[in-house]
Amino acid sequence: MIRKFNIKYIVLFCSCLNGITLVQAAETLPSWNKGVSRDTIIQFVEKVSNQENEQFVPEAQRIAVFDNDGTLWSEQPIYFQLAFTFDRIKKLAPDHPEWQTEQPYKSVLEGDIKTALSTDKASLLKLLMVAHAGNTTTEFSNIVKQWLATAKHPKTGKHYTDMVYQPMLELLNYLRANGFKTYIVSGGGIEFMRPWSEAVYGIPPEQVIGSSVKTKFEVKDGKPVIVRLPEMNFINDKAGKPLAINQHTGRRPIAAFGNSDGDLQMLQWSTAGEGARLGALVHHTDEKREWAYDRQSHIGGLDKALDAAKKNNWLVIDMKRDWNTIYPANNE
Repeated sequence: MIRKFNIKYIVLFCSCLNGITLVQAAETLPSWNKGVSRDTIIQFVEKVSNQENEQFVPEAQRIAVFDNDGTLWSEQPIYFQLAFTFDRIKKLAPDHPEWQTEQPYKSVLEGDIKTALSTDKASLLKLLMVAHAGNTTTEFSNIVKQWLATAKHPKTGKHYTDMVYQPMLELLNYLRANGFKTYIVSGGGIEFMRPWSEAVYGIPPEQVIGSSVKTKFEVKDGKPVIVRLPEMNFINDKAGKPLAINQHTGRRPIAAFGNSDGDLQMLQWSTAGEGARLGALVHHTDEKREWAYDRQSHIGGLDKALDAAKKNNWLVIDMKRDWNTIYPANNE
């Protein structure tokens, strides 16, 4: 009787353990379909967070960096910060009647985005500076929040912060649950992302790295403020990304996620270090649920980085194949 009881007990105990394992597996990255991408991510995280694994990485060194546009949220047909820029120009237009005939403002006010985007870089930079400078950091933060609360995407009709990728939100949470520190490293403006990055991604403002305008300290009406100037300070794109990561963190990331050629150098630098490394590209292949584009795209072009992925054994996440959901369920 004792032997029978023990055998039954052991079988029951093992069954319970197996059940727990299955539940845990099912709860890991639920918006990711079973396959190479999901398995590669989970295997990487398990080995770097397991002290008994020879590829274990101390928690302080577990840094993962993420591009924003096209990696954490959508970016078509134009970068969302450009949509903010154009809306901001329209709002400021009543105080600038000269814009009615002056390019590139004229095109923006007429809704001719194609012409506005085809202008030279100096003219486009002028638009960006007018829309993003001339206020304090607090004032600009409030402007961004107000815009996000009301502005909607022209195709989907969704608020822009509803167009974040559910699978990537799960990935961010999964990494943090396993001792990772997650950073945004984007070509977008650092002060444009900081007002909402924590609420949307769980990434606090101090872990947001982006392009920036020059600023200066002033005392206005007896209060100290930081004023945003109409002059670029740093463009956080391509080769600039590794420099900014090093400056902000002092560490080389062990995982990097991007989606375009603008992320190539970030992935190269992150994966070139010693020990376990993970480089990954989000490949936009789902024309029905989102957009399908890569090498020839005017936004988020993925050409050189796609070739480099094969050479460097980076993970290429196929949006259509690997994700069973694109946006959060309540935002679909």
